[in-house]
Amino acid sequence: MPTVLWFHGLGADKEVHLPELQLFADAGLLAIGVDAAGHGQRPLPDFQRLFSGVADASGALFKTLVGQTISELPVLIDALVDRGLSDPQHIGVAGVSMGGCIVYGAIAADRRVRAAVALLGSPACSCSDGAEQAPARFFPTALLSITADDDQVVPPAAAQALHQQLLHAYASQPERLAYRVIPGAAHCMRPEQWAGAVAQTSAWLVRFVP
Repeated sequence: MPTVLWFHGLGADKEVHLPELQLFADAGLLAIGVDAAGHGQRPLPDFQRLFSGVADASGALFKTLVGQTISELPVLIDALVDRGLSDPQHIGVAGVSMGGCIVYGAIAADRRVRAAVALLGSPACSCSDGAEQAPARFFPTALLSITADDDQVVPPAAAQALHQQLLHAYASQPERLAYRVIPGAAHCMRPEQWAGAVAQTSAWLVRFVP
């Protein structure tokens, strides 16, 4: 089946997003929630203490968990393909906040990712060494980024800058690149704003994953 891997935000887990997974499944996708490193069924000891301390230390740990989750993606896709659950030509990824950061790194980590949606994420957080990803690593993956206009947790500037850099790489197929802003939205969106963002995510995945 055409498959989407969904990545949650910091401190959450895959079960939090069962409504989104159900929506994707109803649209004809094999929807798989993934626990990021240190989350869900593989919790990081003293998670709350580690992320309530010095900002620099918490930021470094955040990038480590993002990087570890990204590095696991090829093995996860291999397992799905080997078990006959997924077609390697029809793989998509999507995620919110921390999950959005993972999405940006996932595109470069595995070229089998056909479509991607990053909600409220930053490409700057997907590289543990702080280096920027080369625009050439994104095309032809169909990339949609959705940011919140008043996001103080993950400011939209980095995602916006990435899309400006990618315009040339996608010049031959501009329909495969889109950047959208939710006006007046904060990182914790209102229910109707979130519903709209998820609907856009589902439409993008249904368009480009199958």
